Amino acid sequence: MKPSLPVQPNHIAILRLSALGDVCNLVPTVRALQRQWPHARITWIIGKGEYSLLAGLSGVEFVVYDKSTGLAGMRVLWKELADTRFDVLLHMQQAIRASVLSLGLKANVRVGFDKARAKDAQHWFTQLQLAPHPNAHVLESFMDFARLLGVEDDSLEWNLAVPPVAYDEARVISGDGPYLVINPCSNVRLRNFRNWSVEGYASVIEHAWVQHGLTSVLTGGGSSLEREVGDQIEALCQPGSVINAIGGTSLKGVLALIDNARAVIAPDTGPVHMGNAMGTPTLGLYATTNPQRAAPYLWRDFAVNAYPDAVSTYLHKSVDDVSWGQRVRHADAMDLIKADEVIAKLDALLAYTAAQPTTGPTHES
Repeated sequence: MKPSLPVQPNHIAILRLSALGDVCNLVPTVRALQRQWPHARITWIIGKGEYSLLAGLSGVEFVVYDKSTGLAGMRVLWKELADTRFDVLLHMQQAIRASVLSLGLKANVRVGFDKARAKDAQHWFTQLQLAPHPNAHVLESFMDFARLLGVEDDSLEWNLAVPPVAYDEARVISGDGPYLVINPCSNVRLRNFRNWSVEGYASVIEHAWVQHGLTSVLTGGGSSLEREVGDQIEALCQPGSVINAIGGTSLKGVLALIDNARAVIAPDTGPVHMGNAMGTPTLGLYATTNPQRAAPYLWRDFAVNAYPDAVSTYLHKSVDDVSWGQRVRHADAMDLIKADEVIAKLDALLAYTAAQPTTGPTHES
């Protein structure tokens, strides 16, 4: 017999370790749970880097798991929570590592994704599963957990915490003039293939500088690839049109930069969802992943969508013939995105937001 869901949960656990974009998309679910049950404790088990982005999120107790510590780190976490029993565990990570971690947590009921969305056999580790939701955006998939529990108000709210020191950091980098944030690289990992060309970015930066008077601030991590890409872009641009801050910011500093930017441009990576969470106009570049599933949620209409072309060119199928989460793992797929198309989308985004001021998510400082 399957356990029942609590009518009035007193302690809710959320298990979602990564990644930066995904945890941003999960925050509205947390806010929906808080509105429904304002006195419930919410404990979020989260990755180390992701915690540095969301630290200070109001009403949430974080338990940090450093994925590099493996099983030894799991045992430390299990010991930390040995005396804690959750009314419900929301298992929101479709990865075997997270499922193994969930085994050491005590919960009256464990909720996971439906079989169609439960990668790595996640449904074997949960007792109740979500109702099917074909073709759901990642944000909607997370919100389905709140809906299953009985949440009625699923309106979107973020209120990310950005401390004053982060705004100080951002001002030192950006100066006083208007600017774009461009995060040119996605996560550095095998067969990711989400990065656009340096020549394309240079063309967009030139256009933003000449036509809109906008400097472009480059952001990203400190990997050798990201630094190399930043240097290559900078070398192609006019002096003064670009500020290369790749490897030189904290995650909170990036949030502050994004908050004060005119717009964000990036491929399928965390900063597009950080922009979405901060209410900043955001232009995502998509060819290897489906923007209907993974684009910045509030700005999907402005995403550059070369995914159908990539599916046709490299998989020899139509979008309707591939699974919802299908990726196009081909090194040339992002070359299907043309600079003129990105420039046109940027012009449309800037015109739209100038005519209709953004009333997006809010933040705490």
